[in-house]
Amino acid sequence: MSVNDPLGDMLTRIRNAQMRGKSTVRTPASKLRAWVLDVLLAEGYIRGYEPATNGKGHPELEISLKYYEGTPVIRELKRVSTPGRRVYMAAQDVPSVRQGLGVSIISTSKGVMSDAAARTANVGGEVLCTVF
Repeated sequence: MSVNDPLGDMLTRIRNAQMRGKSTVRTPASKLRAWVLDVLLAEGYIRGYEPATNGKGHPELEISLKYYEGTPVIRELKRVSTPGRRVYMAAQDVPSVRQGLGVSIISTSKGVMSDAAARTANVGGEVLCTVF
């Protein structure tokens, strides 16, 4: 099975696992996915993640989801930039998500970072997704 949007696939797996109340979810490993998970971890949206392998020996990432009093910490997970429609923004144009309650994850020339970190570093880039 080939996936055209690996990051979108990972976000969908996280959403689906949370709807089912799962504690962990697995996704094929890639550097971009790991970098996005690093931001989610730093912002407190997931418990953590660790490398694993599936039955065929392919590398995977096992993501530990975070719940607060039985409800998922991530209420909304949206893909902004897609393979068919890339969305780029300059540092000063990056919008805050839900008046600063949420986070935009941005791929910049200095790495994948949150919208606040991108504003601080004064770098723009591709807006990958928003989390609330």
